[in-house]
Amino acid sequence: MVEKIILSDDEWRDKLSPDAYHILREKGTEAPFAGEYVDCHEEGTYTCAACNLPLFASKDKFDSKSGWPSFTKPIDESHLMLHEDRALFTTRVEVLCARCESHLGHVFDDGPEPTGQRYCINSLALHLE
Repeated sequence: MVEKIILSDDEWRDKLSPDAYHILREKGTEAPFAGEYVDCHEEGTYTCAACNLPLFASKDKFDSKSGWPSFTKPIDESHLMLHEDRALFTTRVEVLCARCESHLGHVFDDGPEPTGQRYCINSLALHLE
């Protein structure tokens, strides 16, 4: 079980840049191929940009050609929350940080083996350590 971080909207606005706030707290999406981590090949751990919870390992990152950083699996499934998202007249699975409930992106069943999953995550939702 991950300990929750609960902040007011004003506290999140003070903590995050306007673009990060839009992605993380208002469920926005950055433009494809615009994010800092799309073509990043550095080793490390990708953490939540809002609360620093470890989310993804660089060894699980792959080039999905989608325009967003993509991963085959999380470091720990308990670090993510998955929710049904029907916002764009289709059903998708939204990925949220389990600690701060920030929007990270979506997960799709079109990734490579061994998981077959593609965690498609906004760069502004991540920090590479």
